[in-house]
Amino acid sequence: MQATRRAPLARSALAYVLAGGRGSRLMELTEIRAKPAVYFGGKSRIIDFALSNALNSGIRRISVATQYKAHSLIRHLQRGWNFFRPERNESFDILPASQSVSDSKWYAGTADAVFQNLEIIENYGPEHIVLLAGDHVYKMDYEKVLQQHVDQAADVTVACQEVPRSEAHSFGIMHVDCSDRIIAFAEKPADPPCMPENPQMALASMGIYVFETAFLADQLRRDADDCNSSHDFGNDIIPHREFLCAVQPGSPTLLARRGDNRCLLAGEHRPHRRPAAPRSL
Repeated sequence: MQATRRAPLARSALAYVLAGGRGSRLMELTEIRAKPAVYFGGKSRIIDFALSNALNSGIRRISVATQYKAHSLIRHLQRGWNFFRPERNESFDILPASQSVSDSKWYAGTADAVFQNLEIIENYGPEHIVLLAGDHVYKMDYEKVLQQHVDQAADVTVACQEVPRSEAHSFGIMHVDCSDRIIAFAEKPADPPCMPENPQMALASMGIYVFETAFLADQLRRDADDCNSSHDFGNDIIPHREFLCAVQPGSPTLLARRGDNRCLLAGEHRPHRRPAAPRSL
């Protein structure tokens, strides 16, 4: 009897790309456009990395939230990412801040940028949300993260990068137990928690999350009702409670834009990931 082939989890997921940031550290390049719209290697834009990762991972439903100086970005998305077909259960939505929630104006934070479009997300009925930043340069197969998320029966999975503990004060750091379950989150801590098996290293969040859709919706509605919240995933959603969570090991390094753009233009085949030691989950 032939075994039934399991459908890829990516086909039932929706990638939600946060692309509204200004990018103050690239201020000369972001005076006229959002950071995700900054050119990289010729005609490509920084956002194309997250979008290509999603597409190559098998995700065919993608939403992009835009805000700051979005015209150049929206034009690029309309011209370069217009091949998705609804008849194949595919979609590509561009979601500017549009006061879709009563009394809302601009997106107040990363969590609010998802909350204001929650009705659109739920209408698609995805089982999982892959939440991505539109201004990161890296390569990743999100199907592997989705599979681990399901295998661990997690509410949320956070992709992390191993960094030296001496440098970890510059990142959002995950404190995990021996089973890779997140027990605390600290944003740029002065005394970063170390990895259980390696006291010299820490786990820095890459800002890549996989959520169960229903769980995320509940958390966003709770956060929206909190008048003391900054409505940010790193500050308010992830630290709010101890999630049953698996941390994806061996994640790619977020690369410095200037050096890697130079390598790309020179035709060098530089990999977009740094090997990480295998870890037991």
